[in-house]
Amino acid sequence: MIPLFTAQPSGKNMEDGTSSNPQSIGFTEKLKSWLSWSWTYICAVWFAMVLTMIYVLRSPLKLQDTLTSASVFLNTLTPKFYVALTGTSSLISGLILIFEWWYFRKYGTSFIEQVSVSHLRPLLGGVESSTTTGLFSSVNGEAEPRPSVSECKVWRNPLNLFRGAEYSRYTWVTGKEPLTYYDMNLSAQDHQTFFTGDTQQLKTEDTVMQKAWRERNPQARIRAAYQAIEMNHECAAAYVLLAEEEATTITEAERLFKQALRSGKREQRVQDQITSLRPFEIITGKDINLLVYIKRRLAMCARKLGRIKEAVKMMRDLMKEFPLLGMLNIHENLLEALLELQAYADVQAVLAKYDDISLPKSATICYTSALLKARAVSEKFSPEAASRRGLSTAEMNAVEAIHRAVEFNPHVPKYLLEMKSLILPPEHILKRGDSEAVAYAFFHLQHWKRAEGALNLLHCTWEGTFRIIPYPLEKGHLFYPYPGCTETADRELLPSFHEVSVYPKKELPFFILFTAGLCSFTAMLAMLTHQFPELMGVFAKAVSR
Repeated sequence: MIPLFTAQPSGKNMEDGTSSNPQSIGFTEKLKSWLSWSWTYICAVWFAMVLTMIYVLRSPLKLQDTLTSASVFLNTLTPKFYVALTGTSSLISGLILIFEWWYFRKYGTSFIEQVSVSHLRPLLGGVESSTTTGLFSSVNGEAEPRPSVSECKVWRNPLNLFRGAEYSRYTWVTGKEPLTYYDMNLSAQDHQTFFTGDTQQLKTEDTVMQKAWRERNPQARIRAAYQAIEMNHECAAAYVLLAEEEATTITEAERLFKQALRSGKREQRVQDQITSLRPFEIITGKDINLLVYIKRRLAMCARKLGRIKEAVKMMRDLMKEFPLLGMLNIHENLLEALLELQAYADVQAVLAKYDDISLPKSATICYTSALLKARAVSEKFSPEAASRRGLSTAEMNAVEAIHRAVEFNPHVPKYLLEMKSLILPPEHILKRGDSEAVAYAFFHLQHWKRAEGALNLLHCTWEGTFRIIPYPLEKGHLFYPYPGCTETADRELLPSFHEVSVYPKKELPFFILFTAGLCSFTAMLAMLTHQFPELMGVFAKAVSR
C-alpha cells in the first residue's frame, strides 16, 4: 500500500521555502497577527487619505463641473433608460437568486456565504472555519470539542444488500443507480484492507484481486475474479466477489459463498500447518477476516431465503467464535432475525448485553429498545384516554424510550410513519444520519407494523423530543449534541434522486433572502417605470439631486 503521508526532510521545507526553526516560525506568526490586527486601522487611514486627496484636488479635478455635467446628463435621460436599467437589475438578481437556491438545495449552504467565509475572512484577519473547533456541552454539562466533518465516521452497513442479486435488479427495473461512487469506493477500500492484508506477503492471485476491488467497472471486476480463480482454484476472495456482484439470485450467491467457505477453510488449514512448522513465521489475519465475512453473508442468505432459525444459529456461533469482532455489528443482524421470529425475550437478552452506556449506540439498538417497550402498551394505548388520566408507568417508559431513540436519530420516524419514501440502503451509513435511518427503516418497518399500535404511539409522541432539546446542535439531553456534519456525509452516501433529510431544519441563508428582495424590488421599479414613466422620471431626478 502506498503511504498517505511521507516524512519531510529536516531543516528547510523545500516546497514552501519556510524554515523549521522555531524562532523563524514565531516571528512569522507574530508578523501575521500584527498584520491582521492592523488591517482595520490601515483601511480607515486609507479611506481618510482618499477623502483628503479628493478635497485638496477638487479644483484641479474640476469636480464641480463634473457634477454639473452628470446632473445635466441625468436630466436628459428618458424613462426607457430607467425601464432598461431596472429590468436588467431584476434579471441579474433573479439569476443570482436561482443559482443561490440551487446551490443551497444541493449543498445545504449559500455559495456567496461560503466564498466569503473561505476566502475573504482570512484576508480580513479572521479565522478560517476549517480550523475552528467550537465547544459544546455534553450530557454532563462539561465542555467537549465539537466534531468536525472529518470526525463523522462512516460505518459499514451490517445489513447491506447484495450488488448482483439486489442492487443490480433495482437498476434493471428503474434505470437508477442506488449506490454512489463514494459508497462503492469505500467498499473497495474495505475489501482491500480486510481481504488482502500485508502487501509484502501477497500471492499472485491476491494481487489480481487487490486490483479487482479497485476496478470501477463491474464487468472488469468479474473478469479479474475469474482470472484469479484460473491462477488458484481455491481463491476464496474471488468467489466472494462473484457471489456479491455476478450472482443474480440469493440462491446463486449462497452457492458461491459456500464454495468460498470451503476454499477459505482449506487455506486456513494450510496456514495452521505453516504456523506449527514455523512458529516465528508472521501470518496475517486476512484468512480469518475472510472466513468471518463469508459466514456472515451465508447467514444473511439464509435469512433472506426464509431459513431464519438457521440464520440465527449461524450468527450466534459467529459471535461466540469471534467475540473480539464486535465492531462488525453482527448483533444487529441477529436482532433483525430474532424480531422476524418474534422472539422478543431473546431480543431483550441481546439488548441487555449491547445497550450499555459504555458501548457505542446505533439506530437499531435505540429503536429496537423503544419497540419492545412500546409493544407492551401500544395495543391499548389511546391518546384521548392518556390525556384524561395521565400516562401509566409502562406508558411513560415507552414514551421515554421513543424520545431517546428520536434524539439519537431524528430521521427515522418519518420513514417508519411513511411520511418519506424509502430507497435501497447504502453499503455504508453514518450514525445519527439520514443514511442510517434509511437502512434501519428498510429492514425494520415490518417489525413495527407487526406490533399492533406501536406506530400509532410513535406518531403521537415522537415530535415531543424536539421540545426537550430545542437547540440540538448546542446541547443534547441523553446523548451528545447532534453533529453538524451529517448532511454533507449523507449527500455523498445517498443517491442524488433521494431528498436527504436535514436536522435541524436550516433557515434560508441571508443572501438568498437578500437577492429575493432585490429581485422583487427592481422588478417592481421596472413595472412602475413602464406604467408611469413621467412620474417615475420626476422621482428619479429628485433622488439623483
